[in-house]
Amino acid sequence: MPELKLVELSGSTIVAVNALTLKPGQEQFVAPVSYSVAATVLDPSTTWQRVVVDGDEVVGFVQANFDEDGQDEFRSILWRINVDAEDQGRGVGTFAVEALSEEAAKRGFDHVNVIYEPGESGPEAFFLRVGFEPVGETPYGETIGIRKL
Repeated sequence: MPELKLVELSGSTIVAVNALTLKPGQEQFVAPVSYSVAATVLDPSTTWQRVVVDGDEVVGFVQANFDEDGQDEFRSILWRINVDAEDQGRGVGTFAVEALSEEAAKRGFDHVNVIYEPGESGPEAFFLRVGFEPVGETPYGETIGIRKL
């Protein structure tokens, strides 16, 4: 099992986060990390961004939003999870979802939502494996999942 820990996104980690690679076919399901970083300008007070490191190597990135006044689906939501292609299947994503869930619980939430695009090579199998259950669909055909804490 890797020695994983979370660190805050910073000037020293952002270059490595932007360099995380994907497996073939995954790129259609993920916008560049730099989009997520730029999006926090909209409401940085509710955005939670962490970098997953194994020793001194950046192996993943996770972003959530916690806003008790937000629209129901967006109050406690996993917006992004990226795990480097070479590190997928080692528990990095599960570690990130568990850490995010702990943060949500500390903030008083009883669940975390996720919205994802279904499709082959997409994230659905991972989200189901870590405990998200599909509960609906967006007007754009994306799946809404919930993980009860």
